[in-house]
Amino acid sequence: MDDQNKNLILATVLSFVVILVWFFMFPPPEQVEDPNAAAVAAGATLPVAAAPVTGADTASAVTGDAADAADAPRVDIDTARVTGSISLLGGRIDDLKLNDYRETLDEGSPTVTFLSPRGEPNAFYALYGWAPGAGLTLDDVPGANTVWALENGSKLTETAPITLKWDNGNGLVFRREISIDENYMFDVQQSVENTGAGTVSLAPYGVLARHGEPAEMKNFFILHEGVVGMADGELSEVDYDDVTEFAFDQREGAKADVKQITQNGWVGFTDHYWMATMIPEQGRPFKSVVKYDDRRDIYQTETVMPTLTVAAGETVATDSQLFAGAKEWATIRAYEKEGVTGFLDSIDWGWFFFLTKPIFALLHWLNGLIGNMGWAIIGLTIIIKLIVFPLAYKSYASMAKMKELQPQMEKLKETAGDDRQKLQQSMMELYKKEKVNPASGCLPILIQIPIFFSLYKVIFVTLELRHAPWLGWINDLSAPDPSSILNLFGLLPFATPDAGSFLAIISLGILPILLGISMWLQQKLNPAPTDPTQQMIFAWMPWVFMFMLGSFASGLVLYWITNNVITFSQQYLIMRRHGYKPDVFGNIKTSFKRKEKAED
Repeated sequence: MDDQNKNLILATVLSFVVILVWFFMFPPPEQVEDPNAAAVAAGATLPVAAAPVTGADTASAVTGDAADAADAPRVDIDTARVTGSISLLGGRIDDLKLNDYRETLDEGSPTVTFLSPRGEPNAFYALYGWAPGAGLTLDDVPGANTVWALENGSKLTETAPITLKWDNGNGLVFRREISIDENYMFDVQQSVENTGAGTVSLAPYGVLARHGEPAEMKNFFILHEGVVGMADGELSEVDYDDVTEFAFDQREGAKADVKQITQNGWVGFTDHYWMATMIPEQGRPFKSVVKYDDRRDIYQTETVMPTLTVAAGETVATDSQLFAGAKEWATIRAYEKEGVTGFLDSIDWGWFFFLTKPIFALLHWLNGLIGNMGWAIIGLTIIIKLIVFPLAYKSYASMAKMKELQPQMEKLKETAGDDRQKLQQSMMELYKKEKVNPASGCLPILIQIPIFFSLYKVIFVTLELRHAPWLGWINDLSAPDPSSILNLFGLLPFATPDAGSFLAIISLGILPILLGISMWLQQKLNPAPTDPTQQMIFAWMPWVFMFMLGSFASGLVLYWITNNVITFSQQYLIMRRHGYKPDVFGNIKTSFKRKEKAED
């Protein structure tokens, strides 16, 4: 076996092994039913734990009735990008729909519902309040079940905030001003006016409460879903399973993880494409709490501000933000530039963040320039190939040189006979003399592996590829090719097989088939090896890849096809320039003749 074929076999097998391991480690995600949906729908009461008081270390469980929450008066939210309402029971932001996004591509598909009130399946909401300090009780401060009055405004819009008011009847008047920008950021200013005679102390807090795990959990290893937070520059990602393992805190009546943030931070829940995050005023300390109430199956994140002292006749206020919406790269990046520390890291960039971040930034720029994510992927592939071109040039030039040295290598084999040590020594002297590196043929493929994984991560986790069309039948680059060879790509009146069926394995779309063909043609730049084992590996490899990548996102398959076409062109032209003329059609004919001979 000559060294060039050894390199090709090594590179191909290595790629195959990596893809095989990836395929089995990260299988296609399965939909998981929410085990609490039935109980919640039946009207089960799910109380919410109140936030602890900073310094006083007291806590309590605030229990409410789901029916009361449904009957409470509401204030509408109406902006270009979101609609919903705020419940005056607790002042909860608990009803939010994302106007720009649909649940599926089907015509008439409902708008994505992100936040929903207690008592509904998968309840998820934000609430604010004050924890009592010295001299106060829970009855003296607003909490989860306080009925607020609408003092100012009639509807929350981008240009019209609302103000809620509650008088405790004992000298304290609480107000909450809520505003929202043109995207997904709420601003919540809480204030308390002390009209009494004495001094009081209390601590403002915010809570995100999620009843059970989300019904649309992907449960995919490559994607983080659960708690995400930033604590003084340190990112934390905690899966729902890990939240339930936190040590039980008897004082708070729930499993909790507590962090003291000195300056900048935020905490919340992230889904595949959506996120809700509490963002206290940056530059000020606060306590971040992540907890799980196993008695009621409620996950919570909390931000607790330092205790404030309010003298008689004094008014104090605290400001915080709530992000609740789509994880759009440009939107989140803009909030980070406005002062939300590390907010762009809320997108799960993974271990290869040093590749995934710039790759997506470039892809996003190309999409804005071209106006189509599919063509942007092709443009990205071209740019990546240009960046690694110097290495590819050296590699393909070396391969061409190896072809030129083939006659000399054959003479060395004849001279050495069965003395393999002498042959290897002679080969190394020849390589050194001609300045050829026999291992260089592997380098382009080895570099492709981290790039492939990074692009796969980008395509899977980023919202911008969700429901992004390319052309014709490709209407979602984040999903597999919807066409199928089983119905002749739509010519026959048969539906494509379901994803979980056996036929789905052989239900190849147009893009996976083009991928297999492009890999097969790339092989034909070189004559098939004479060794039967090598022949078998080379013969099967393109079609094995074709089936394995058939269930991958069509955007990734599009990248791979484009990469193969460019690689073929580069290799062909570079090898010709260095004196070796690949006989592609001749190699194809030879492979078919060899097959016919084997069958005879």
